[in-house]
Amino acid sequence: MPESRTRKKAVYTPPQRTAKSKVSPRWLVPTMLGCLLVGLAWIALYYITGGILPIQALAAWNLAIGFALIIGGVALSTKWR
Repeated sequence: MPESRTRKKAVYTPPQRTAKSKVSPRWLVPTMLGCLLVGLAWIALYYITGGILPIQALAAWNLAIGFALIIGGVALSTKWR
């Protein structure tokens, strides 16, 4: 019976993981949740009060502030481990 060919290349072994896994800073999750919730509350308050609150002088810029807070919260969520 014929023998099978032997392997010419060495078998790939991935490098060992070094150090411990990365951990998020303690302030990240509270800040992320704060941005998301404050942004949501800012936009909801603007719509519920008909533009009178949170800051009437800003008019439609209140929406930009609310969305900026939400986007900031989403950006922070990408750093959470």
